[in-house]
Amino acid sequence: MKKLFVNNIDRAEWSWLVASSATGTWFQTPEAYDFFSSMPELFRPFVMAISKETPLSEAQHSINPPLQTLRAVCVGYVTIEKSPLKQFFTRRAIIIGGPALADDCSDEEVEALMAAVKKIPSLQGRDGERLPSPIYIETRNFNDYSRWKGAFEKAGFTYQPHLNFHVDCTDAVANWERLSDNRKRQIKKQSIQNFSNDKVLSSVNEQEVREWYAVLAELYRTKVKTPLWPMEFFIEAYRQGIGRFLLIKYEGKVIGGSMVVADRKAVYEWFECGLNSAYKEQYPSVAATFAGIQFAFELGCKRYDMMGAGEPGVPYGVRDFKAEFGGKMVEHGRFIYVLKPLLYKIGKMAVRIMKNLDVKPKL
Repeated sequence: MKKLFVNNIDRAEWSWLVASSATGTWFQTPEAYDFFSSMPELFRPFVMAISKETPLSEAQHSINPPLQTLRAVCVGYVTIEKSPLKQFFTRRAIIIGGPALADDCSDEEVEALMAAVKKIPSLQGRDGERLPSPIYIETRNFNDYSRWKGAFEKAGFTYQPHLNFHVDCTDAVANWERLSDNRKRQIKKQSIQNFSNDKVLSSVNEQEVREWYAVLAELYRTKVKTPLWPMEFFIEAYRQGIGRFLLIKYEGKVIGGSMVVADRKAVYEWFECGLNSAYKEQYPSVAATFAGIQFAFELGCKRYDMMGAGEPGVPYGVRDFKAEFGGKMVEHGRFIYVLKPLLYKIGKMAVRIMKNLDVKPKL
């Protein structure tokens, strides 16, 4: 086995591994790494890979055989805050989707990958700079890693249960039948054709993305109460064509929508929001989510990934909302490695306090 860093990973082989792996997602692609790299004021991205050398005896029987074969790749980022104090207490390394592993990846290869990821402070980014030391490293898994759970744990990572919904997008008729009666009624009641996707980009402009962000920011401030990327993140996603914005408009006003990303396997609902109280009869959040599912059908993707539904056994309104779209609830969990235990405990306490505060929206 050989450990590879960003500057010596073959991008074609990297792309092929992510596309062919059952655990590969858009978030592990070279394009995702490039997107994170384009915003150094928000991210310090990293990528680590494990390769296996092709034995000379095998190479002699192949036409132009690769000297190395990627077995696993892990793309993530360390968060950056403008405020030194906030950066000190909140810096974290996030691996969205979980690493992309070859389907026959061995436990030894997975352990080697994650052991290398633990050494983030000694890694180098694209420009050779040292990465800041995070408080913790977290993989947010979108696929099943149960067969490698022991390897993650042997590398020092702890498993934490976390739920998600995967909506099967292989049969439109069956998908409609799986919707709850409530969702069917709401969708039938409202014409939700006034959303936009990558085939109708002319109907989405930067100003509309900014209007949608205002709705999203208010949701995070008053209900979600967790950090949200600044507007620049979303504008850059729009300009680069990374994010597809499915915006719901009513009487000329953006009242909700979602930002999704897609690969050949799935559409991922990264962010979603709606002015549901002010526009009760328009069901903007329902319209946005259903538009995303329809988008997955248009692209020929097998599933719509809702990217999280909270912890098992803990009441969560978002989970109840997502459950009515006919998806399968899965528990692929998260793997966490804590580098700074005291700061990690302080951070968890702070998040709990923020979520319990009764914050009233500004008028």
